[in-house]
Order: sequence, then structure tokens, then C-alpha cells
Amino acid sequence: MFSILVLTLNEEDNLLDCLASVSWCDDIVILDSLSTDRTEEIAKDAGVRFVEREFDNYAKQRNFGLNKIDYKYPWLLMLDADETVTEQLKNEMLLEVANDRSVSLFRMRRKDYFMGRWIKYSSGYPTWFGRLIRIGKVHVEREINEEFVTDGVIVELQEHLIHHPFNKGFHAWFEKHNRYSSMEAKFMIKGDLARPVILDLFSKDPVARRKSIKAIVYRLPGRPFLLFIGLYIIKGGFLDGKQGFVFSLLRSFYEFMISCKIEELQRRSDQKKL
Repeated sequence: MFSILVLTLNEEDNLLDCLASVSWCDDIVILDSLSTDRTEEIAKDAGVRFVEREFDNYAKQRNFGLNKIDYKYPWLLMLDADETVTEQLKNEMLLEVANDRSVSLFRMRRKDYFMGRWIKYSSGYPTWFGRLIRIGKVHVEREINEEFVTDGVIVELQEHLIHHPFNKGFHAWFEKHNRYSSMEAKFMIKGDLARPVILDLFSKDPVARRKSIKAIVYRLPGRPFLLFIGLYIIKGGFLDGKQGFVFSLLRSFYEFMISCKIEELQRRSDQKKL
């Protein structure tokens, strides 16, 4: 068995489904970022532990969950509230953690649903995430779009998390990505963007390949347009129908927001120097 940590911020629309999908677990903790809706009430009604911490950035929030909360089991599954666990994924995870191996981190993929459809192509699938963690063997880096780091063995699972990023509506998606784009712009303006490692483009590690591709793309002019072409044409987002077209536009608009905010920060910085 393993424990489960769910990160929340005003998740009254998602939390019940998330908790229902892991109701078989007897050690679930909610790490909440000071929600103002019914998130705490829903968590306590479900009988799970509820911990609050003021949010500063994603890496610190996840590291707090890894290092400052006690769990019943040596393994921890880290979820977002808009994610659910399938029966197939549950069975695979239970089987894997029961094996006596030196694994420190299990990665998995998500199926992103948008307007009632799995957007397999326009979402950039498959993207691998570290989520099932041997406590004490993993830490999290990068303030946004976090990276799970370990010196131990990493294994990739076959089954998927189910992700519903639009369950709270378009307005919530725009609000969230407005925050994300500000964080990304500040991160990039500090010069913290990773340098591309050409050899990693040919790595067997999908996370290393994606990181290197992203490092190259983020240095190219016209990144929002290139991202739309990449998702909708090259990755085959047109095969996802209307949903694929809309989602590809939304993702390119997110990159456009980042670009605009980088220019704004640079302009303010230049003005202060005058």
C-alpha cells in the first residue's frame, strides 16, 4: 500500500471525484493552499487529513508535502485535485510497490480530457510525470512545471492518470494560466531556463528528451505560433477535432502571455536603470 497526498486550492468542484477514485486508500492527506471555498469541508467530511500551508511556489509546496508531513507508508502518490486514479493504475501501482526493488520514483502519463474528449494529440501526449515516490529518496526542483529529482532507479508505469483541467470552467483555466505565465516569465527573466543538451535529444529518457526540446523551443522567436504548429500539425492535434483546434489555440495563447510578460519585465528593468 502507499499513502496519497492531494494538493488543493479552491477545489470544491474536483475534490469529491478525486477522493472517490482513491477511496480504497486508508492514508490520504490534503495539502491546501488556504482555500476560501468548501474544499476543507469536503475533505473533512470524507475523513481525510487536512493540512494548510500558504502557497509560495510549486516546488516548495511539494517538498513540504514530502518532508514535513508524516505518512503511514513508505511510498507516496502525489495528485492534483483535478486528477483521478483508474482501477487499472491502482492495481499496477500496488503491484509495483509490493515488489522488493530499489526503485525510488515511478513515472506515469496522463490522459487530458477537454470538452468531453481525450485530446491525445493536441495535449502533447505522452508526457511523463514523476508521481509515485519513495519517501526520502526524491526532491522537487523548479518553481513551476516542477521536476522530480532522484539519484535512485526510475521506472515508467503503463497505466494513466485521468486529468480534467477544465472541470472548473474556462474562466478558472485562464485565471490559473495567468498566474502560471507570470511565474514562468519571472523564472525566465532571471535566466533560470535550462540550457539545451543536444545529446539528450537522443536520450532513452523521455523526460530528458522533452526538457532538451523545450530548452531549444523557448529560445526561438515566434514561440507561440511554433507551439500551435507543433501541437496542431506536427503532433496531430487536428485528429482531435474541434477540441484539438481549440486546445492548441489555448496553449499557444498561454505561450503568448509568457512572451508578453517577459517583454514587460524587461522594459521595467530597463526603465529602472535609466
